[in-house]
Amino acid sequence: MDTPTQPRGCTSFKTRQLMRRLSQHYDAEVSQSGLKTTQYSLLSHLKRLGPMRPVDLAGELKMTASTLSRNLQPLIVAGWVAQNAGADARSRLVSLTDAGDAKWREAQQHWKTAQQKLNALLGVERVLALHALIDESLELMGTGEPVDVQD
Repeated sequence: MDTPTQPRGCTSFKTRQLMRRLSQHYDAEVSQSGLKTTQYSLLSHLKRLGPMRPVDLAGELKMTASTLSRNLQPLIVAGWVAQNAGADARSRLVSLTDAGDAKWREAQQHWKTAQQKLNALLGVERVLALHALIDESLELMGTGEPVDVQD
């Protein structure tokens, strides 16, 4: 069989197709903790980065501040994220609460299960190659502007 010399099909469609499958895979596991995968990701970033201004967190996540605000609201209402005064009267900081840390730990176990199942399904070598290809592609495409991603 001949190897094509040019890509066939739409790269955007193919990556979205893969993203939907991956999202379904992780959502099936992480949802057992009562969180969406996007919520787990937010808690994970706050745990790793510590208290920070929402605009800075949005920048880290490469999303708009309005999208971050919408995604943070259910976490704040649930008591997993706190929003407190920052350095001056105009600034705010968001941080993980003790309850949020406990919820993150619960969800992390489900995330680990999802990752282990994916490694078994695809093979660790393929997952490592996929990570490398994604990282290289992102670097070649540049930083880009924050995108409006909704869960």
